[in-house]
Amino acid sequence: MTPNVISFLEQLKVNNNRDWFQQNKNKYEAAKSEVLNFVGSVIPAISGFDETVKFVEAKDCLFRIFRDVRFSSDKSPYKVNMGAWITPKGRKSSGPGYYIHLQPGESFLSVGVYMPDPDQLKKIRQEIFYNADEFKAILSDRKIARYTTGLDDFDKAKQPPRDFPKDFADVDLLKHRHYILSASLDDAMIISEKLFAYVIEVFRTFSPLNRFLKRALEG
Repeated sequence: MTPNVISFLEQLKVNNNRDWFQQNKNKYEAAKSEVLNFVGSVIPAISGFDETVKFVEAKDCLFRIFRDVRFSSDKSPYKVNMGAWITPKGRKSSGPGYYIHLQPGESFLSVGVYMPDPDQLKKIRQEIFYNADEFKAILSDRKIARYTTGLDDFDKAKQPPRDFPKDFADVDLLKHRHYILSASLDDAMIISEKLFAYVIEVFRTFSPLNRFLKRALEG
């Protein structure tokens, strides 16, 4: 990926208004095209270890850059990042997937389930409850430790969820509301020729989490 993507997002952050965007729409289209091409090359590689994403198209995975400001006090019309959620149904799926987030100084890669609905969350927690040793073995794999220290713990519940015993030895694992592993992605890597290999290696390494979550949701 060229420096143009990061450069566009840096400029957009400073000039987050419709006039500037319209005057520089060619820069946006060029950046969007680069990201789409990259996502399009990543999908077949992911399907080598996760066939569920084999037929999804890049355009269905890329999020819109336009913000929904109806219920927000921040009326900035555009996101200052570009992201793609690679799942069998693209960005509209709430199931396990692979996420690429591009934002100057704040880029990252994620694998897992984000914002599952209550029924999905309960299924995931039940699967962990009955197969805690298997789940912990996935998270403690030394290959995963190269890229992350464990599950993302943002928005984590303070109390154990209902319907599960409070004295469960691994109850802390049930307090998560999202089940995600993330790896940082610095700006230098984004423009490096090593980017593709790095993204695929991270996604492959984290993919056992998705297999576990997929089984939980299909059960």
